[in-house]
Amino acid sequence: MSTSNRKAGYHHGDLRNALIEAGLQLIEKNEFSKIGLREAARAAKVSPGAPYRHFASREALLAAIAARGFETLTAASETVKQEHPGSPLNRLGHVYLDFALANRNLFRLMFSGELRKQDHPELMDAAQRSIQSLQAAMRSTGTLHTREASVGAWALVHGLAHLLVDEQLSPDLMEGEARDRLISTVTEIYGKGLRAK
Repeated sequence: MSTSNRKAGYHHGDLRNALIEAGLQLIEKNEFSKIGLREAARAAKVSPGAPYRHFASREALLAAIAARGFETLTAASETVKQEHPGSPLNRLGHVYLDFALANRNLFRLMFSGELRKQDHPELMDAAQRSIQSLQAAMRSTGTLHTREASVGAWALVHGLAHLLVDEQLSPDLMEGEARDRLISTVTEIYGKGLRAK
C-alpha cells in the first residue's frame, strides 16, 4: 500500500498539492531529514521561492506530507472495516504493518518527535481520524474501555512496525509467510486477551 504512483513536476494550478506530492516522492528514497522546501520546489519544477506561498517553513511542509500519510492509512483501514465487518482487528494490524513497510521513511516522519502535531491542525486532525478508525473497530468487538483498549492494540502493532521497519528482528521473521504469521499471532494474542475480559 505505497503512496507512490505519482509524477514529478508542477503542471497545474494546485501548487500546494504539487509540493506535497513532490515531498511524498522524495521521501520514498530519502530520510525526511534531507527534505526541505528547496528540494520539494526542485522536484515540483518550480522556483525556490514558490513553496513559501503555501508553507511558512520546512516543518509546515513535512507536517502536510505526514498528514497525507495518515489520510492514506485511514482510507486503507476504512476499506478493511467494510470488507471484514465482523473481526477487523487482525486485518487492521496487517494494514498498519503493510503501510509501514511500504512507506518506511514516511512512517518514520508521521511519528517523528520533530513534528509537534498540536502545532499543525491538519496533521493533528489526520492523526486523530486514524486512531478513531481503530477505536470504531474496537467498539464493534464489544470491548469495554475501547479508548484504552485501542491504545493498547495500537502500541502493540506500532512497536512491531518499528521492529520490522528498522530491521531489528531475525531475518527469518521479516518476509513473506513468516512475517504474516508473526503479525497474525501478535494481533490474535491481543484479541484473545480482550475477549477474556
